Amino acid sequence: MYYTENIAQYWIVVCEKSKGFGINTDILDTNIINLGILIALLIYVGKQAIVSLLDNRQQKVLNSLQEAEDRQQQANARLAEARAQLEQTQIVIAEIKKEAESTAQQVRESTFNQGKLDIERLVSSGKNSIVSAELQVKKKLLQQVSKLALERVLTQLKAEINADMQSKIIDDNIASLGGKL
Repeated sequence: MYYTENIAQYWIVVCEKSKGFGINTDILDTNIINLGILIALLIYVGKQAIVSLLDNRQQKVLNSLQEAEDRQQQANARLAEARAQLEQTQIVIAEIKKEAESTAQQVRESTFNQGKLDIERLVSSGKNSIVSAELQVKKKLLQQVSKLALERVLTQLKAEINADMQSKIIDDNIASLGGKL
């Protein structure tokens, strides 16, 4: 405020002395040296602080990107493994179905009366083993998909939670404990 009042007074004095608009060339009267030193200090100190902050932020972002890429590669590898296991499981299921059908056909051809009972028993056990195998495969795939989904959610949460959000979560948890550690 002091500087703006001085500047306003300076221009009033200039206008009164010269009966118009003009430039005051008196360096000591206009505080140009002080203003130059102040501006140079601000630029020097501010530049160092901003460069330091930007370098730190850039390094954090690069580290976060590298970690995210590593997690993505791991997730892609797990996904490829899960797909390979799914393909193998489907082949096994197809083989089991073929074997069950082949067995049923052979039994039918062997004896009609006794074969009828055997066929029902074999078809039933084949279906149960297929259902059991499918349930085991589905359960394993569901676990793997759930694990991958959970890892993806955790990755996204880690990417989205910043320091302010972490601080707020910690403060809320401390408050919920009654402020006792």
